[in-house]
Amino acid sequence: MRYWLPFFWLASLSAFGQTLPILDQNPPSLRWYQLQTPHFRVLFPEGLDQTAQQTARRLEQVYEPVSATLQKPPRRLSVVMQNQTMVSNGFVTMVPRRSEFFAVPPQDPFLAGTLGWLDLLAVHEFRHVVQYDKALQGFTRAAYTLFGNNALSALTLGVPDWFFEGDAVGTESALTAFGRGRIPNFDLGLRANLLAGRRFNYPKAVGGSYRDNVPNHYVLGYFMSTYLKRTYDADAWSDVLNRYYRFPLYPFSFSHGVRKTTNFRIEELYRKTMADIEDTWRAEQSKLRLTNASVFPVKAPKTVFTNYQYPQYLSDNEVIALKSGLGDIARFVRLNRTGQETNVVVPGLFNNPEMLSVAAGKICWTEYRYDIRYGQRIYSEIKVFDLKTRQLRRLSTKSRYAVAALSPDGAKLVAVRNDETYQTRLVVLDAETGRELRVLDNPDADFYVQPRWQDDNRTLISVVRRRNGTKTIQSIDSETEKRVDLLPVSDQNLSHAQPWRKYILYNSPQSGIDNIYALQIETGQRYQVTSRPLGAYHATISPDGTRMSFHDFQANGYRVAEMPLNPESWTPVDEVRDGSVRYFGPLVSQEPGSRTVLAALADTVPPQAGFPKTRFNRLTHALNIYSWGPVVSSDGQGGTVGLQSQDLLSTTQLEAGIGYDQTERTVHYYGNLSYQGWFPILDVGFERGKRSTSLYVDQRAPLDSLRKDSWNYNQLTAGLRIPLQLTTSKYLQSAFLSAYYGLLQVSGYDLPVRPVTEVGFSKLLQTVSYSASYSRTLKQSKRDVAPRWGQSVSAVWRTTPFGGRLSAEIWGVTGNLYVPGLGKHHSIRLRAGYQQQMQGSYRFAAAVFYPRGQSYVSYNQLKVGSAEYRFPLLNPHWTIGRWLYIQRVKASGFYDVAQGESQIRINGQPRTISDSYATTGLDVSFVFNFMRLRTPFEAGVRTIYNVKSGQYLVQPLVIGLGF
Repeated sequence: MRYWLPFFWLASLSAFGQTLPILDQNPPSLRWYQLQTPHFRVLFPEGLDQTAQQTARRLEQVYEPVSATLQKPPRRLSVVMQNQTMVSNGFVTMVPRRSEFFAVPPQDPFLAGTLGWLDLLAVHEFRHVVQYDKALQGFTRAAYTLFGNNALSALTLGVPDWFFEGDAVGTESALTAFGRGRIPNFDLGLRANLLAGRRFNYPKAVGGSYRDNVPNHYVLGYFMSTYLKRTYDADAWSDVLNRYYRFPLYPFSFSHGVRKTTNFRIEELYRKTMADIEDTWRAEQSKLRLTNASVFPVKAPKTVFTNYQYPQYLSDNEVIALKSGLGDIARFVRLNRTGQETNVVVPGLFNNPEMLSVAAGKICWTEYRYDIRYGQRIYSEIKVFDLKTRQLRRLSTKSRYAVAALSPDGAKLVAVRNDETYQTRLVVLDAETGRELRVLDNPDADFYVQPRWQDDNRTLISVVRRRNGTKTIQSIDSETEKRVDLLPVSDQNLSHAQPWRKYILYNSPQSGIDNIYALQIETGQRYQVTSRPLGAYHATISPDGTRMSFHDFQANGYRVAEMPLNPESWTPVDEVRDGSVRYFGPLVSQEPGSRTVLAALADTVPPQAGFPKTRFNRLTHALNIYSWGPVVSSDGQGGTVGLQSQDLLSTTQLEAGIGYDQTERTVHYYGNLSYQGWFPILDVGFERGKRSTSLYVDQRAPLDSLRKDSWNYNQLTAGLRIPLQLTTSKYLQSAFLSAYYGLLQVSGYDLPVRPVTEVGFSKLLQTVSYSASYSRTLKQSKRDVAPRWGQSVSAVWRTTPFGGRLSAEIWGVTGNLYVPGLGKHHSIRLRAGYQQQMQGSYRFAAAVFYPRGQSYVSYNQLKVGSAEYRFPLLNPHWTIGRWLYIQRVKASGFYDVAQGESQIRINGQPRTISDSYATTGLDVSFVFNFMRLRTPFEAGVRTIYNVKSGQYLVQPLVIGLGF
């Protein structure tokens, strides 16, 4: 019985199966309930009963109106309401089919306006459900029947995501009294580009840019989808989708559907839309009477989109602002009128409430703080930075403060706290200790936006959103809790209230453009303070009270602007002309259910009885099959036919099926289960099948002993994983631990020899594998090619502790260090690794990296190292027909080395053999969009020179598929 020695070239074969992806979960202690309605099942955690009932009722009220123009009443849907997070979001997915509503109203006034947050989600997200179910026709329905939701999702990729989001924004704008199509800030970037003569071509408008501000697919889609409905009718998109889904497999079939409906292709639809809206905006611009303002000079390059926002005065000549953009991670900077710019501090996971607070030499803001394990539990904590001592303090721990503002004397803060019951409270805190001094009552369940202190360090000024879709500005005594409405309640989207002497400055879109207005507190008189070309936001007052600063939008980003405070020059609101562009306007009369939805949102519909509430048990609902049928492997050498399951709370994943290996022409059966509801993730997998190989059983020349054999195997894998989220600052930190047991049993292996990486005639291999890793890297801007600062380390140990005929052990450690390169967006990565493998009767796969382009050789001791320089070459906007849009070219030069050493016996004498390897090369990759998809791909070519052999090698390089 002979074994192959480990010094031959070896192919890696892992003894472990595949693990299922890690999902975001809630803590296991959270109890879940459900409401059953005619068309929905609403899942919600304990304490959210009233909000869930209202949401379920709202979903039923909008079911028919939201479905009407796409002519597709959707199937029954499960809606999961999340209350452990402080992120305001919502989504619909097909894998598995469900929608999730994050029950946290945003402080951002330009997201929901005066509309209730969950009301907005009910309309917008349910429209996505209708869009997806519209696909259940023709070829797409047949594919869904055969293959499940994976096939359905894949066949919707030909529908541009700008349609999905734009159509949903148009629906929310037409069916409700608000919606983003009614908010001037929503289209600010597109308006700035067109008025500055920057009309991008369609590929750039879809794919984006590393230089220019390209408005996102929500904005693009809103105007394109609305233009088609305005020009034809509200059912036009239903006709387009009908044509697409009948046979969506040929290239540009969505554009073909548009052409059949409108007689022009999608590129022409884009050009017509941009021309139409530009003419409208230019006509309105010509009627403006502008106010003058001086802009703070900045260091930002003119060719790269950069923002300076939320100015706050430090002195009469200097402000603090938030700098961000395509080439900069968000940071606070000091600016003065001479153009001097100084970095102050970089926040962590900034929870941007569209405001900033600076007082008494301190900066105050809120940051997201992820639970160390459960991804659905996200806190929002207060950070305070002392400009004099440069000390950064975390003022609250595991809190839910959405926004915070310092009192003028710096002794107190006021914060808006969002409770897990969907209730909002104003809270006064001690600015030194973070202790809650007072929690103000909120009997009417109002929603408070961006509160500020008056100069008396006692009175609060806040915009208040009422339940009936209206807003006002309120004065609140923080000690007596006396409240006074300073403005009549209206549907104006008020924001950014800022006290100044006997006035309150605030933002309003009353003129059709967001500008700064003033309220005279004693008389109630209102005035327009600014009239800027695109919009003015976030008023702040200089310490001497004579000047006002704000951020002003331009095509190359927000800039800090300043103007004198002169009430005599202000325009009374009665004289302000309303130049609102209601691009969605014709849609209101086209939508058959607009009156129904408006009545429902105004709560004029008599409340129905509560829907029945029952307990939702995770265990009994663990099986939720969402996809079935064949899946081709990524290398094209095989495929599987199986089932995929994931429960609605993302705790249990299951897959099972049968697979075929084209290379060996063998079949195998598999099953994998992952339970992720506890602190450790528990995994178990089993595979049974057949293997086949051909090898020479006699290694002496001539090689004439080729033998073939097939054998059976059973493979069991069981273990646990612990992913840890550790981010607390500008550095993204995470750790990962795992431990797995593996059993591989072989029968029917009849060859007299075996590769050292095969079980073969030894019949049984039992292994245990441990791994640990830690990563700490600086946040990246879009233009960065890699982290500019950071470290990571990983360790692996695999062994055979249970004895048997096969013995093996390997451990390895790899470390990475990232440092800045010569250019702003360049990065250097230095890697080193060490691996030690026992000389046993079995060999594990490598535990460290290996020089690129060099076949792996197994040694007892292995040292590896690498130096890599990554940098961007170009950020072009190249278009190749309708097929490719190239927006970035990147390069990476590398030098890899390895030194291996093993101890063997020859003729009974110990001998050490060693060798070294080195390769160097250059990667050139392209970031591109294919067939007008917004999802970017990255691929290129790698050229390698093997220093030892003198050979050159050219390899295709696929870095990212985007999905």
